Amino acid sequence: MNAYEPWSAARCNEIITSHSHVEGGVIVILHAIQDAFGYVPEPAIPMIAEARNLSRAEVHGVFTFYHDFRHEPAGKRVLKICRAEACQAAGGDALAARAEQKLGVKLGNTTADDRVTLEPIYCLGLCATAPSAMLDGKLVGRLDEKRMDALVAEAQR
Repeated sequence: MNAYEPWSAARCNEIITSHSHVEGGVIVILHAIQDAFGYVPEPAIPMIAEARNLSRAEVHGVFTFYHDFRHEPAGKRVLKICRAEACQAAGGDALAARAEQKLGVKLGNTTADDRVTLEPIYCLGLCATAPSAMLDGKLVGRLDEKRMDALVAEAQR
């Protein structure tokens, strides 16, 4: 399960400063901020831009280009379902719809009780064991209805 720090501009600045030596490190900084807070708060974008001598638009462009970055805090558990072609071809569409139905949310959303965030991911590198998913960083391949139901149940605990 995830345990995140509450948002703090001072803590965000510490994270940015600790990565000042990383050349072109916007992605690294965004990941570090999301690792700390569970998402990238809007005030972090101009802070990164100023520290890296970039425009807000440049940092925002990186933030929005990569699907892994969140605008809002995630739920206590994060279930990512692969939406890449190999997983779709192996029945991933039906399994994604099944997870949405069981959790009562669409991909990209968090359950009303903030327990589970259901996210699309565009390749987990498990094409040979498609369809696949990831729960809190744990990879799961060869999904079928029974395994998806078990994964959703585990996420809801």
